[in-house]
Parts: sequence; C-alpha cells; structure tokens
Amino acid sequence: MSAPSAVPARAGTAALSGIREVKSAARTVEVLEFLAARRNRPVTIRELCSELSAPRSSIYALLRTLTDLGWVRTDPTRSMYSIGIRALLAGTTYLDTDPLLRIVQPHLEELGKRLGETVHYGRLDGSDIVYLATQESPAYERKSNRVGRRLPAYATSLGKAVLANLGTDVDAHLPEKLLPLTQHTITSRRKLKADLEASRKRGYALDNEENTLGLRCFGVGLDLDDSGGDALSCSVPLDRLSPPREQEIVNELLATATLMRKIVRSLDGLLG
Repeated sequence: MSAPSAVPARAGTAALSGIREVKSAARTVEVLEFLAARRNRPVTIRELCSELSAPRSSIYALLRTLTDLGWVRTDPTRSMYSIGIRALLAGTTYLDTDPLLRIVQPHLEELGKRLGETVHYGRLDGSDIVYLATQESPAYERKSNRVGRRLPAYATSLGKAVLANLGTDVDAHLPEKLLPLTQHTITSRRKLKADLEASRKRGYALDNEENTLGLRCFGVGLDLDDSGGDALSCSVPLDRLSPPREQEIVNELLATATLMRKIVRSLDGLLG
C-alpha cells in the first residue's frame, strides 16, 4: 500500500472566516501535522524544509522551541526529529473528553464481539478520515494501533460513508489529486462520485481493497451531530466473505448505527 499525503489537508478556516492567518502558528501546526503523519519515522531538517517549502533558519528555530516544550523529540545529535509526548497527551485528552466517543465506544465493542471482525469509528477531518476507536478482530492481531491514524476519505468505507451524504459539498473534502493507495483505489472524480451516489442509495459504502489489499470494508454514516462527519465500519478479509456474511455485516452495522443515533438524540442538550 502506498502512503497517503504526509501533510493532512486542512480546511483553512482562518481564510474562510476573513481572519488573517498568523503565519508562525500556521507553520507550527504544519510541522506538527507532518511529524504526526510520519508516526515513528524521524525526519531531517532538510527533508522537513523541502516538504514544507520553508527556509531552514525558521524551521530550525521552530524545532528547537517545540523540542524544548516537549511537542517534538530529537536524537542526541539533533539531526532527526519526530513527534513528541506533548502531542500524545493532547490527542489523548481529545479522546478522553469527546462526548460522542464515550457513547460509541461500548456499542463498537459489542458490535466487534458479535461479528468477530474488526470494526472502526472515524471522523472526517478535511479530506481525511481519522480513526477514533477500533475493536480488533480476535482472529488476528495487528501490530500497530489504528487510533489516531488518518487516511484519505475517498479510499475508505468510513470516509465514503460520510462523503456520500455531503452532496455538492463533497469537492471541499477531496484533495486536488486522488492518489492510489492500491491498484483498486478510485482515482477518477467522476467514478468516485458515481460510487458515492450508489453508496447513498443503498445506505452503506464499500471499500473493495482500495486502501488495503485483501480486505473489503463496509461503512455506515452515523449522523450523530450537525457535522454529520462520523461513521462506523467493518473490515473483513476477502477469504472470510460470502453473500450471506456480507448481508449479516451490513445489517449489524445499520442496526448499531440506528441505536447510536437514538441514544445521542435522547441525550440532546446534555452532551458536553
């Protein structure tokens, strides 16, 4: 699988709201997002300057400050940089305090146990889907935790389940180029929009080996709040699938999504 863009697409809220962007703050966010996307792969200053099209002097000063504050870590020679522990703490706080995640988590775990497959809960962020919770299948163990991972929304069932309900707003959540993650990734805007329309009509989205070979994923939009940016999915190896099994998975996803919506709406005004 080829890697997605290292720097996540951001919505540019400052520009959209008419507020002048603070360049130093924007650059800081760019650096942290770049390092976070690389996970445990350190980067040199030269690579970072090249990727961000930024002068070495400003990047070096910024890295020194972020390292001193714990947001970035470096090796003893200060030649390699990666994301620091402060970023982990900030991310953990987000997960710990998110009211929707607290509701979704137990039902996600129950769904995973019933199906015996890996299930995910994710949220749209710009043109990416971010994994907020995962219940792994007992049939196999994954070496890395998916929580916090981001993938292009157009190449996942989670992302497509959300995009399918955006209508004419979908282009705002697509990158300039739809890059392939596998040979099955849809890279044509026309074909993607046809796929999204089919997803909307049938009530769930499909990812046929579009981000991971050997896996078919089924995604359902949750529509838990005004953003409509959350979704639920199930990933299954192709060799464990049959038409009756696929229908069982879809039925369980739809039933769980309906239950989650009912719970959130019954708590409307109490979440915070």
